Amino acid sequence: MRWKRVGALIRKELTQLLRDRRTLALIIAMPLIELFLFAYAVELTVDHLPTAVADLSRDERSRDFLEALRVSGYFDIVTYVEDEEAVIWAIEAGVAKAGVVVPPQFAARLERGEAQALVLFDGSESFSVQSGFAAATAIGQAYAFDVTVRQLRRQGVELSGMPITSSTRVLYNPNLDDLVFIMPGLVAMLLQILAVNMTAQSVVREYELGTIEQLLVTPARPLEIVVGKLIPNTLVAFLAMLTNIGAAVLWFGLPFHGSPWLFGLLSLLFIVSGLGLGLLVSTVAQTQKEAQVITSTLMLLSQLLTGFIYPRHPMPPVVRAVGNLIPLTYFVRIVRGIITKGVGMAFLWTDVLSLVLYTGGAMALAAITFKKRLD
Repeated sequence: MRWKRVGALIRKELTQLLRDRRTLALIIAMPLIELFLFAYAVELTVDHLPTAVADLSRDERSRDFLEALRVSGYFDIVTYVEDEEAVIWAIEAGVAKAGVVVPPQFAARLERGEAQALVLFDGSESFSVQSGFAAATAIGQAYAFDVTVRQLRRQGVELSGMPITSSTRVLYNPNLDDLVFIMPGLVAMLLQILAVNMTAQSVVREYELGTIEQLLVTPARPLEIVVGKLIPNTLVAFLAMLTNIGAAVLWFGLPFHGSPWLFGLLSLLFIVSGLGLGLLVSTVAQTQKEAQVITSTLMLLSQLLTGFIYPRHPMPPVVRAVGNLIPLTYFVRIVRGIITKGVGMAFLWTDVLSLVLYTGGAMALAAITFKKRLD
């Protein structure tokens, strides 16, 4: 009898989903649209920074230094100005994102080993500062080393090589492709948004539409109602996940190194955890607007605290503890481990266990809270 009641509730939810085909199409299409928008809009490495230059020396060495900055690809000289104040004005006006001030007598100071060039950045944009600062530092060091070598050669000193060299190799993403960094976590993020939003307003909608009385008169128990709402939404969210990961691999060329079957199984577990969280929000909220506010806050915390964009290890312990209450924290590590690294359960079991416990806890709380609402 219990499975008959659950089956009837599942048919009821599926009928409601399939009847509103336009909404169903939007549910599946919106994560795919957001995937394309994020993939084409988000760039972690910023190059070709518009640069204002004040060359107060105007000699051969200063031109060589500016040419080294330009050839690097990180700096595009868009304007030449008279002094440092004009460079700052160009940055304030938005004409440039970076500025270079070469002092007078640059060549003579360079021969004495006293030359300095001032590089300014627009600190209101963090990614521009990080990329430009690293590039300017590396270019300055390379140029200084080249000048030193030429000075030693004029003195008759030949360098046989550097006293120490380091060999650097980037695992899993040797080309430093931003999409490889972003796409796995982005797929997980969009999947949680879809799962939580699908169910966050389900119980509240029953109250506002007056259909909750139809559930009250049935012999179905709160846990059965929760399961009946969960399974149809799980199927829709899983279909959306397949669409997103297919676009990421086939359209954007995301390398998939792990097991597709393991990824599908753990994605299903994550979907259930997200739907359980959405049901919990739905049973707690009094109105659909209140549910929207709660889910919006949850999505903001998910972007900041789960490791999707910002690394978690520098965060304070209290902030990391808040992030541990969000299922995306565990699934981001899972999806990056499977897709990017190709690892299996031997390396992911702690996150999988945390996700299983989270799913069970969210489902139990949703059933208990729903029972209180029925009382």
